[in-house]
Amino acid sequence: MKIALTLLLPLFAIAQDQPLVLQAGAVLDGKGGVQRNVSVVVQNGKIQKIGATAAGASTDLRRLTLLPGLIDTHVHIAWHFGPDGRYQPRDTSQVTALGYALENSYVTLMAGFTTVQSLGSPIDGDARDAINRGILPGPRILTALRPFQDTRMTPAQIHEYVRKVASDGADVIKIFASKSMRDGGGRTLSKDQIAAACGEAKARGLRAVVHVYDAETIRDVVDAGCTTIEHGTLANAGALEYAAAHGTFFDPTVGLVTQNYLLNRSRYEGIGNYTAEGFASMQQNIDAGLVVFKQALKTKNLKIVYGTDAVAGAHGRNIEGLIYRVQTGGQDTKSAIASATSLAAASLNLGDKVGTIAPGMEADIIGVEGDPLKDITALRRVVFVMKGGRIYRFR
Repeated sequence: MKIALTLLLPLFAIAQDQPLVLQAGAVLDGKGGVQRNVSVVVQNGKIQKIGATAAGASTDLRRLTLLPGLIDTHVHIAWHFGPDGRYQPRDTSQVTALGYALENSYVTLMAGFTTVQSLGSPIDGDARDAINRGILPGPRILTALRPFQDTRMTPAQIHEYVRKVASDGADVIKIFASKSMRDGGGRTLSKDQIAAACGEAKARGLRAVVHVYDAETIRDVVDAGCTTIEHGTLANAGALEYAAAHGTFFDPTVGLVTQNYLLNRSRYEGIGNYTAEGFASMQQNIDAGLVVFKQALKTKNLKIVYGTDAVAGAHGRNIEGLIYRVQTGGQDTKSAIASATSLAAASLNLGDKVGTIAPGMEADIIGVEGDPLKDITALRRVVFVMKGGRIYRFR
């Protein structure tokens, strides 16, 4: 099974014109379905068919479990530690900034995440475009470019701001309607301001995701027709039920980002609001976030997607939040996998392209050692990564 990547390059070239057959021991389709001992046929970057046997150049993956490429709906792909090992929020060189973003993109892809939404930094757009040119390895990146967080803007000014970000090439609009939890998580935008931002995003054909914590503001976000609630650490049952009734996606971001900050405390502390008080608040909010996550699981029809808020220190470890959701949060494994595949794709308006292993879909396929349905930690053992029909990892 351990084939050098250089030996796979000729195989990839053949696969563009001829079928490439992935012989699989098991296939999890991303929507809860499981097939065993089947072949997945890939041609011209797409999945052509799935069946018992197929003709074509064959790659033996029978010792692996195949899944759709994983999706993280909330990352900060450009965040990194500088040469001194400390968090570096700004780089003097744009070339340096892009280099770090591409490094983070590479380790994220190697961990099995073939699509991410970065929320966001202007350099994300450059990373997205570089990867899309097809030379450098990295996940498919959707980016907000410049999040909206100016509390002084009038609704008219907000409309203009969103139009400008859209014209600059943003894939999504990111809105800060609350402070950081390190600063208490209080509300920052009015109902009218939220409505202006989400309404203009919709008018531009873009989704809007909102950084928000408390129940009252969550209701305003839902009323405004925003696409996704990010975080929601101070939500209550009523707010979650309200989101579910209106079809709003919910990304609780539990299990990785806060733990990563605490793990790397010495690399963040003393920068901005990364203070002793801020870290104490984060420690307390681990339990608060878990309570809300468990309440979310009980909320009928709530569309819970998988996002980590991955920052410096977390890139390439994106799967840890999903493992936490299952092992600590009690989420059903099939639902957890769907939240990082088919449901995540739907939240990005990519449900007809990625997130599912099925004929006609993009050939974003990963292989892991073990069975994630029996042991969710198998998702740490990614040994095969294909994105758009191209093999990036096989070991």
